[in-house]
Amino acid sequence: MEPTRFEIAIALIDKKNSEDPNVYHSHGVDFPKELLYSQRMSQKLLQFKPNASRALQLAARAQHICRWKIARDEYPMDRVGYLKWRETLKKMHAELTADILKEVGYDDEYIDRVSFLINKKLIKKNEESQTIEDVICLVFLDYYFEEFAAKHEDEKVIDILQKTWVKMSEEGHEEALKIKFSEKSLALVKQAIS
Repeated sequence: MEPTRFEIAIALIDKKNSEDPNVYHSHGVDFPKELLYSQRMSQKLLQFKPNASRALQLAARAQHICRWKIARDEYPMDRVGYLKWRETLKKMHAELTADILKEVGYDDEYIDRVSFLINKKLIKKNEESQTIEDVICLVFLDYYFEEFAAKHEDEKVIDILQKTWVKMSEEGHEEALKIKFSEKSLALVKQAIS
């Protein structure tokens, strides 16, 4: 059976992310960092919203496409620099994904929809944009939080948890509380959200 254009698009996103020179070590295996992240995004999305639209699935998979190409230190190391870097990244992610979607035959309207979601427009107002934000937060909490917490002071960790919590929907909060945190992390989570 011929692969669908959706399957081809996912494969092309994965191909780009597999070029990531940064490696993430998980379960005794080295993965290209953004390839692993994108697969975790897809997995978490379908766990959280099993009926997620194809557009939402593509946006989740491409959320960090080729992220390593624009380094954080190319921008001032302050809040303004950080936000500018994030905006530039979102634009690049949307453009790279749009090129892939065009290549496999999606129309402009569909491509605009996926770009809208990658840019996380109208969070809290648009259900699918909010879902992407929830999934990003859930992936962080489930896969990257313990490592982050181990490297920072509790105060900073609680601050990040509070910022993460504010971005999420009620449904996202419920899902987050199902994650199996270590005892210390769970204590920090409870402290942050109380």
